Amino acid sequence: MSLDLQTIKQLREMTGAGMVEAKTVLEEAKGDIDAAIRLLRERGLKTAQKKEGRTTHEGYIGSYVHSNGKVGVMVELLCETDFVARNEQFKALAKDVAMHVAASNPRYLKIEDVPSDIVDAERAVYRKQLEGEKKPAEILEKIVDGKLAKFYDDNCLLRQHFVKDETMTIAGLLTSAIQKIGEKIEIGKFTRFEI
Repeated sequence: MSLDLQTIKQLREMTGAGMVEAKTVLEEAKGDIDAAIRLLRERGLKTAQKKEGRTTHEGYIGSYVHSNGKVGVMVELLCETDFVARNEQFKALAKDVAMHVAASNPRYLKIEDVPSDIVDAERAVYRKQLEGEKKPAEILEKIVDGKLAKFYDDNCLLRQHFVKDETMTIAGLLTSAIQKIGEKIEIGKFTRFEI
């Protein structure tokens, strides 16, 4: 199949993929851009998963201060090499994450960071809310689990939907950056200040 340069260029602009990679997936997808994007995402996820075991000993401190001067955030964004840490795309990612933290005010980085006593207290509240419901116990437990999942979505940074793109979580944003940059990237810690 013969592909025109304009289609390859369009796919590169949409995804950030390299020229050869864009051409290869377009050939596999028989020129269908949507199918090519799906293929790139699948390959990118595999690439991100391969990088999970690597260590991150370099990074950048991103910051954001809201225009009213009453909310400020610092985020430690980690990567594998100082080359990436100095990259403007990486610095912009750190700033975006800091801005998101300012807007969304997460309490924890990930689910594992939520203390078990908080989880137990939340479960107790949800069970209390469901008292008197005439439903089987297993259904009530599923409802409690669903409410707990919503609690995690609201309070754990990696599970929150990115304020600039509600279709993507912060974990998804990091995965996307790993695909584009080609190194393991993770959030070390964050601090939010508010007056």
